Amino acid sequence: MFVITGPSGVGKGTLIRALCDRIPALQISVSATTRQPRPGERDGVSYHFLSQAEFDRRIADGDFVEWAEYSGNRYGTLRSELDRRLRERVPVVLEIEVQGARQVREKMPEAVQVFIAPPSADALRTRLIGRGTDPPEQVQRRLQTATAELEAQPEFTHVIVNDRLDDAIEALVAVVEDELSPA
Repeated sequence: MFVITGPSGVGKGTLIRALCDRIPALQISVSATTRQPRPGERDGVSYHFLSQAEFDRRIADGDFVEWAEYSGNRYGTLRSELDRRLRERVPVVLEIEVQGARQVREKMPEAVQVFIAPPSADALRTRLIGRGTDPPEQVQRRLQTATAELEAQPEFTHVIVNDRLDDAIEALVAVVEDELSPA
């Protein structure tokens, strides 16, 4: 299992899509969230979109391996998403927030943890504003959260700076290929 984390807007999704194109055996775990779908997102494909009440019920039932609140919404990894793939011995990628990565580390220390970092705080701000998916107050909350998340880099086995996309993709592919190759 590969846990890929980093601040919002750092390019985790782009890197993961490129990684999966290069290593087709990987499967992406579909996270659950309480946030509203963005244009083009589909339930069960992009995320499992849950109401606050349903998310609460699933927490109480122990359905999450990890969950976290991030910028006013909750996100989590459903145990069922992982169990099925792990039983089938399929390598799985989790794109999750730093809080969630810490929870996975506690419960599944064998998971390979990768932190994606921006080249600078200014570059991250430019990316978040430029993608145009969030209102200004949401961008500001994401930037405040990102400041604290960037301080977590030393906790992670692998840190990849997403400065030049092709270089970051190569670095991520190298980490995953190294972990997947027999010892």
